Amino acid sequence: MRILVTGDKGYIGSVLTGMLLEKKYDVIGLDTNYYEDCTLYTPNNSYHQIIKDIRTITKDDLKGVDGVIHLAGLSNDPLGELAPNLTEEINYEGTMALAKASQEAGVSRFVYSSSQSMYGISQTADELDEDNSEKNPLTAYATTKWRAECDLKLMASDDFIVSFFRPSTVFGISPRLRCDIVFNNLVACAFTTGTIEIKSDGSPWRPVVHVRDVSNAFIAGLEAPASLVSGQAFNVGIPNGNFTVRDLAEAAQKVVPGSTLTFTGEHGSDSRTYQVCFKKILTVLKDYFQPEWDLIRGGQELVDKFKEINLTEDQFRGKTCTRLAQLNHLLETKQLNNKLHWTI
Repeated sequence: MRILVTGDKGYIGSVLTGMLLEKKYDVIGLDTNYYEDCTLYTPNNSYHQIIKDIRTITKDDLKGVDGVIHLAGLSNDPLGELAPNLTEEINYEGTMALAKASQEAGVSRFVYSSSQSMYGISQTADELDEDNSEKNPLTAYATTKWRAECDLKLMASDDFIVSFFRPSTVFGISPRLRCDIVFNNLVACAFTTGTIEIKSDGSPWRPVVHVRDVSNAFIAGLEAPASLVSGQAFNVGIPNGNFTVRDLAEAAQKVVPGSTLTFTGEHGSDSRTYQVCFKKILTVLKDYFQPEWDLIRGGQELVDKFKEINLTEDQFRGKTCTRLAQLNHLLETKQLNNKLHWTI
């Protein structure tokens, strides 16, 4: 089975492609290469790669492809707010153009990497589920993810199986690590500085999930029967996968012995708190998705790799591990124009 992974050179893509190769899939990657230089160690690149912007994809790029896992896009709220119009162009219009080209090329499976950000700020203590909880996207990034889901669902058919996976905040090691996401940031901070400082009171809730578990969820979108996944959205997480910021900070401290942890409380209780329900993926896809990673195991894996590569504070705080910093660098050095197209 030939699988095209868009965004194969990103944080998740650099892990997912290796896992697909381990499972003997024929892999093609498509990526514009914004983050090629954000590499801490060598990924598995033993597959065909197309260097191309998602906005310029054509049916010819999908010739012979059986399934698409679509990761590419401006990857979180801060990037989305960098250029809201471009977020619309890349994350929504680019996604729909890719889906239409895929359908025309005879692709049978389309797995979309969506987002839990579409739930917005939760007004309830109840866990948010895929189908009944209110969608309240508050940012350009969240809005494009929800719009794409709605319109992709209209394209689903017996010949074009579309499914949506909404990951919790991802953590865990990757050749192209991101440290602008919560648990990776806490562990990297503890490792490189010996100190973790939390500016809230630690009470907000955050669902998190390991990058390999997320990758396995996407693979389940390829492998599970169409009757289980067609037109369906799944929150991606683990049993008891909601954690307070305090839980995350204490886990980071535990995997970096000797590090100190302080809660300054200067930002109060932080209104960005939400808990997500994972019952659907853990029951409907139980034969295809069995998460394996918890915080401590994933945190220890991070620390082990940080030791191996001698991660520095400059690396983790700078453009190597911070996506917005890397894009700003490419803009400031005029390697990208204001439409985020390469100038070189």
